[in-house]
Amino acid sequence: VGLAPQGIAFDGAFIWVTNSGDDTVTKLKPLDGKVSTYNVGLAPHGIAFDGVNIWVTNSGDNSMTKLRASDGAVLGTFPVGLTPRGIAFDGANIWVVNEGSETVSKH
Repeated sequence: VGLAPQGIAFDGAFIWVTNSGDDTVTKLKPLDGKVSTYNVGLAPHGIAFDGVNIWVTNSGDNSMTKLRASDGAVLGTFPVGLTPRGIAFDGANIWVVNEGSETVSKH
């Protein structure tokens, strides 16, 4: 994977890893080891799968990035609190833990 791996998630077919040291996300195919890498925001940390898309917290620029899981295309980048770390999907919403602002955001 990339530099300083942080978060890991599974989408039912692929393993996804955030790489804080090079501002990327790596998509790994478990069966053959094929790797794809996608650019996201600064210092990605947490990662979650919502059934269709991958969501990544970017601790370095206080945002989260939405990637289409099928091809890694960036579908949007959204502001959150300061120093976002953890991220989860509850079946309807994305939740982000913001370490720097001591808050939780619901999207």
